[in-house]
Amino acid sequence: MIRNVLAAIVLLVFAGPLHAQSARANVEALLAADRAFSAAAAHAPSIPDAFAAMFDEQVVVPIPGRGHLIGRDAVMEAYRASTSFREGTISWAPIRGGISADGTQGFTLGYLNVSAGPPERRNRKYLAYWIRRPQGWRIVAYRLLPRAPGEVSTDLLEPSLPGFTAAPSTNAAHIASLRASLSAAEQAFSDRAQQVGLRAAFLEFGRADAVNMSDGPGFAVGLAAVTAHFPENATTSPLRWSTERSFVASSGDLGVSIGTIHANGPVPEGQGADFPFFTVWRRDRPGAPWRYIAE
Repeated sequence: MIRNVLAAIVLLVFAGPLHAQSARANVEALLAADRAFSAAAAHAPSIPDAFAAMFDEQVVVPIPGRGHLIGRDAVMEAYRASTSFREGTISWAPIRGGISADGTQGFTLGYLNVSAGPPERRNRKYLAYWIRRPQGWRIVAYRLLPRAPGEVSTDLLEPSLPGFTAAPSTNAAHIASLRASLSAAEQAFSDRAQQVGLRAAFLEFGRADAVNMSDGPGFAVGLAAVTAHFPENATTSPLRWSTERSFVASSGDLGVSIGTIHANGPVPEGQGADFPFFTVWRRDRPGAPWRYIAE
């Protein structure tokens, strides 16, 4: 009896730290996989081949002027036609990672460099959403953005870790319900923006440690930085958006919403009225509100 009580006390005392260690180990494994693909890219036959090695067959990639390309073959065709990737090599380094409670999905973001091609497009930043497949970690959503000139920090940011642990599940109905909940959160985000403006909606639906790819040299980190470019007094939104496809961890705490943003009115000549997006969302536990963590 005493042994049982002592065992229960030990579990209560160490459950938190042990969980944190497990989650941190999972995100470190994801970051290591990201770095390993970068190291292997130096020996790839071509830049598109370097990307193909880490892209899942279901990968979704936004391409300027073309919306989302779906599937590795479609993305590789576009990359092989790109003047940015015809010669040279690529390398990259993540500066942040995040992981789901079941350890099956996660995200990384960081900086990528191309050794050749147009000079203004050689330095980039990336956001990748990963799923752990039987053969290892693979990317299912990926965005590259040329970065503006300027210094950036390559120091690692604190990882985005879950607040609990969960065993992976393959229950299709359960996962479908989680995807529906994420789509509903994205729709609520867009609907709220129509009522209170983009800045207020982004403040309301974002996590305190949210990260945005932004237009500057580096990433915007924290809600104040993420919302800094939005008009403060706007009470309506010039944009609306919704989810068209998604991936959500079976633990229900991490997912990526992929869709299209639409202009609510006329746009300047030469500017598109529709453009693709994807956003990574996290919540503290199943049933808690979804909040965006990276886009």
